[in-house]
Amino acid sequence: MKSITLKEAVLQLKKGLTTAQEICIACQQRLHKTNKLNMFVTETTSGELQKQIQSSNKAYIEGAAKPLEGIPIAFKDNFCTKGVRTTCGSKMLQNYIPPYDATMVTKCKQAGGIVMGKTNMDEFAMGSGSLDSCHGPVINPWNLVVSPHIHSELSQNSPAESDDTASLNEPDWYISGGSSGGSAAAVAAGACLAAFGSDTGGSTRNPASYCGVVGFKPTYGLLSRHGLIPLVNSMDVPGILTKTVEDSALVLNSVAGHDILDSTTFTEAYTPFIIKEDLDLSKVHIGIPKEFHAPSLSEEVLMLWRKTADMFEKAGAKVSQVSMPHAQLCIICYHVLCCCEVASNFSRYDGIEFGLRDGSEESTEELYAGSRHKGFNGVVRGRILAGNFFLLKKNYTKFFLKAQKVRRLISNDFRQVFSTGVNLLLTPTTLTDAPLHSWFSKQDNRTRCEEQDIFTTPANMAGVPAMSLPLGLSRQGLPLSLQLIGPHFSESLLLSAAHWLEKDAKFSHLDLDFLEFSDKSFRRA
Repeated sequence: MKSITLKEAVLQLKKGLTTAQEICIACQQRLHKTNKLNMFVTETTSGELQKQIQSSNKAYIEGAAKPLEGIPIAFKDNFCTKGVRTTCGSKMLQNYIPPYDATMVTKCKQAGGIVMGKTNMDEFAMGSGSLDSCHGPVINPWNLVVSPHIHSELSQNSPAESDDTASLNEPDWYISGGSSGGSAAAVAAGACLAAFGSDTGGSTRNPASYCGVVGFKPTYGLLSRHGLIPLVNSMDVPGILTKTVEDSALVLNSVAGHDILDSTTFTEAYTPFIIKEDLDLSKVHIGIPKEFHAPSLSEEVLMLWRKTADMFEKAGAKVSQVSMPHAQLCIICYHVLCCCEVASNFSRYDGIEFGLRDGSEESTEELYAGSRHKGFNGVVRGRILAGNFFLLKKNYTKFFLKAQKVRRLISNDFRQVFSTGVNLLLTPTTLTDAPLHSWFSKQDNRTRCEEQDIFTTPANMAGVPAMSLPLGLSRQGLPLSLQLIGPHFSESLLLSAAHWLEKDAKFSHLDLDFLEFSDKSFRRA
């Protein structure tokens, strides 16, 4: 079966043109044929998968199908899954099996979705490349099209088999982005029809941009964080990855709403967001933040940005330049607040209550130190140390409180812009198309995040919705994406405008149907 969108699958299932069994088997085959991309950490067992499939088939026969009935969905490996290993890409949790499901997992199951498995990620979601995982890096599926010479190399060097990624440097390969790289790659490769990631500073939109899929971060509080192992509680948002905007809307409307287990979710009765096919763009004002013209922005992304702004204007929308003067402070502010919350959240991983335990300790202090040194990689340890430094009594006012004040200024920038009549902001998602591993890996994790997340982090600081859309291809044949940002709870307009833009751009999604796969190599048919 050729790769299809979620909406197409639902229509075919309702008409009886296919079955949940056929769709899941097709996705599972694609997963196995591209397993060298290292997208999945844990697959759902065959027995559990068949149980879910049979339930969906029965629902269609009895006319009781739910919105996501029979749809294969994957979850980033920081969403708790009852009875299924949840590692967060870290040795610290390599044997952790949660006793409960995250609310997003529960709601997907209640909506009829079929859980395919857990996807790879940067350790504890700290990264922008999906390279810093104890399970090895995630390879961008577009490599199979634009870099066919790497097929034999991938067949000989499975990233999951070794922590040494240097073996994949020759020949070089394009990264998938992070930290939700496994989820984005799985959707792009057709191993599932939708996937969940987490978005703290752009971790859904960043890999969506590099992998050529739609990455959607809803308004903070619209989706429950219960069971999503926290990175930064005040910014974490479950993110949705799909091939199309309509697919994102279908998933959003199936899982959004108040959760008594998460006090940060909004309490009003949830009304589904509707995509307007007849959106009147003459009533839409698009803002172009001048501060987002970063010096390192590639010429290709800049040209796409200008072209897309012209498309909106020609269709009747008002397009004007706006100012967000504190945007340039966002990355520094985010780094301080992120490290502070990490230091607080990660104190639980002590080798006693949670996490890996070092067996060579002779004292409690040595137990803590040994367990945390072995369980965490250098990136996580570095953020914990930085956070504890920022939170010292002598530094608290100088760093943490000042960062909180700057965050308020950043949030006020959004309020000010949207109060002037601007409905949506149009910005780049990333500086370039997917970088090569050889270049990306030369920089330390913090530098990579500072460079790659400059356009995505502001939306998390303000809690507003944002969506990354693939709109074109670079000279290398890799996806180029832009981002739409709206005010709080403006998802209907955001989805409608994104849907219009998507139709106009006519982006060609990754098609692997022309490839003939074998267990030993990837090669063109």
